[in-house]
Amino acid sequence: MHLADRRSVLTPDALALVDAIARTGSFAGAARELGKVPSALTYSVRQLEEQLDVLLFDRSARHAVLTAAGQELLMEGRRLLLEIDAVTNRVKRIATGWESELTIAVDDAIARPALFDLIEAFQSQRLEGDEGPQPKGPPTRLRFRTEVMSGTWEALVSGQADLAIGTNSQPPGSSVACEVLGEQAWLFVVAPSHPLAALPEPLTAAQIAEHRIITVADTARTLTPLTVGVMPGQDVLTLPSLGAKRTAQLRGLGCGWLPEPMVRDAIAAGQLVAKETYDTRRVTLHYAWRSAGSPPAKALSWWLQQLKSDATRRALLAQHGAC
Repeated sequence: MHLADRRSVLTPDALALVDAIARTGSFAGAARELGKVPSALTYSVRQLEEQLDVLLFDRSARHAVLTAAGQELLMEGRRLLLEIDAVTNRVKRIATGWESELTIAVDDAIARPALFDLIEAFQSQRLEGDEGPQPKGPPTRLRFRTEVMSGTWEALVSGQADLAIGTNSQPPGSSVACEVLGEQAWLFVVAPSHPLAALPEPLTAAQIAEHRIITVADTARTLTPLTVGVMPGQDVLTLPSLGAKRTAQLRGLGCGWLPEPMVRDAIAAGQLVAKETYDTRRVTLHYAWRSAGSPPAKALSWWLQQLKSDATRRALLAQHGAC
């Protein structure tokens, strides 16, 4: 096949088609996602296989299983689609100074009310040329993703996020800039009915190890996930968020550490009991962004300017509560 022919085959639509089938696990699922009929997808895949002279999917499997060649096309295709998106975003950023989209990874320990205040302030900006009583705001679309521990770093360094708020360590690479957000105290809490509630303080590691501990799963997929505070052999209940962890501990399903602002009201109401332990836990959180040596575009620059404020930093660490 000539070079021009290969380029005409590997279109963004064809690559997106293979990606959709791989993600959904079936031609029918991909058809629903793409708004097409399954027979049209089957025909498109067969055409692609014929033009490339390779088999992309194993027809003997019950589900859509990629062959080795299909896996390679999927991996490289996803990379190419990301590069196409990056080029599109860069062209628009150069033309207007605003990113078309800004993705922010936020650690689960960051206070959501303070985050929503920042979103509202960002969208309420009155830009040059705005007319009418209501400002149109920046053209940048905001996209947020919740991550836990190493997952916050991974979203940033993998290019899936432009800004990470609540990272728990210094950056793993020189292409990342990092600033301290602040220190957050975590308390070891249990329900009043929990056996540990009645024991004298400080609780020892051996005493805690006898009871189920509740943790939140690290969202990292390629970086090494972190596990904090779990003793060897200890029974563990792993949940998807700090909110779910707090609810489980209110129900007496286990013990564990939670950010002090997140449990302050429950402790005051007698719904949770804070216990001193062998370990005092204070976590230093950071915010970080990818730095390519050039000044950040307008949307990222706005967020970085807000994060310089001591009041904003304190709110992001402590302003837990109703949104």
